[in-house]
Amino acid sequence: MRARNMAVVLGAIHRTGPLSRAALAESTGLTKTTVSKLVSDLLEAGAVSERGAVRGGERGRPGVAVSLSGERVAALGLEINIDYLAACVVDLTRAVRLRRTRTADNRNSNPGDTLEALRRLADEVVAEAAADGLRVIGAALAVPGLVEGGLLRNAPHLGWRDVRVTGLPDVPYTIDNEANLAALGELWFGSGAADFLYVSGEIGIGAGLVVDGSLFRGAYGLAGEIGHVVVVPDGPPCRCGGRGCLEVYAGQDALLTALGDAPADPPAEDPPAGLRGDVPAGLPGGGTAGVAELVARLEAGDGEALAACDRAGHALGVALTSAVHLLDPGRIVLGGVYAPLFPWLSGPAAETLTAHLGHLRATPELAVSQIGSDAAVLGAAGLVIQDLLADPVTVLGL
Repeated sequence: MRARNMAVVLGAIHRTGPLSRAALAESTGLTKTTVSKLVSDLLEAGAVSERGAVRGGERGRPGVAVSLSGERVAALGLEINIDYLAACVVDLTRAVRLRRTRTADNRNSNPGDTLEALRRLADEVVAEAAADGLRVIGAALAVPGLVEGGLLRNAPHLGWRDVRVTGLPDVPYTIDNEANLAALGELWFGSGAADFLYVSGEIGIGAGLVVDGSLFRGAYGLAGEIGHVVVVPDGPPCRCGGRGCLEVYAGQDALLTALGDAPADPPAEDPPAGLRGDVPAGLPGGGTAGVAELVARLEAGDGEALAACDRAGHALGVALTSAVHLLDPGRIVLGGVYAPLFPWLSGPAAETLTAHLGHLRATPELAVSQIGSDAAVLGAAGLVIQDLLADPVTVLGL
């Protein structure tokens, strides 16, 4: 009962903002004595603070405001991506206190070596947070692959299978798919819209469906694998074993080949209009630097770069057409590398959506992510905060 009541009190503060103890008792239906004891426990744990005056809906002097505290408790978000490692520390007010990224080539890497590098990065930011008076109470890790029961079952772009994540800082932690956490990051740190389809453009392409403020995962956690929607039957082979997948045309590798001159064989059959053109297999430059160079070439009007984004945008539109028919989202948010490329991708994607969805009353709005490439690592930290709000007794050890 105490655990439930503490979650109710903390949830009320989170939803409505600062409240007096009297107002908390009124809004939660708990007695003033119970609320006072719970607030005192939360104050001692560093989850809330009391300062300033706020009226509690009663006559007389205003009460002291109880609000979430950003001074003592924090969450750790971690991410393993193909070409970088990232870590961030977020306090309970969802303010980002620390953010660190390390460039790394993680393709076909040794899991032990990569996890050790991540542990060093995590230890570094946890120590910095501690120096600022923040206690990290949990961590979550975003990975570019399928997670099942805490095990990274398959991350094809890393070349990992059945990897058990170990050796992270000595706090409770969980792991989840990068696109899932990016969608939650957009929900909690971005636009705040309660319903949308988030599409994460990286070397792989994933998606997360947020419905009424909650992530839809599917029966086996596979919801959102939009990167392997077939956009060109019998098109070029994909790493998944299929052919003509969206990743082949609109993944980061396909986009960055605009910087090179080594095209692969063309598709086996003529693709739909808008997707015609060779799909190179090589990657002359990758990661953040490669995307930055692509943006620079797009801004300069480079023909190859513009053609690559046009082709990727049309392919994205084809895949999103299927998603709209199945899911009927009112809003589609493009994140990851699609965020900086949005001015050049969104037009062809919207054009294709309109062409295929003309029978509908309206096509979904295409929007750019408010937090770009930070979405997954922020979503990871946000997941820890949500766990705390749901069960503060367990997470804070009260």
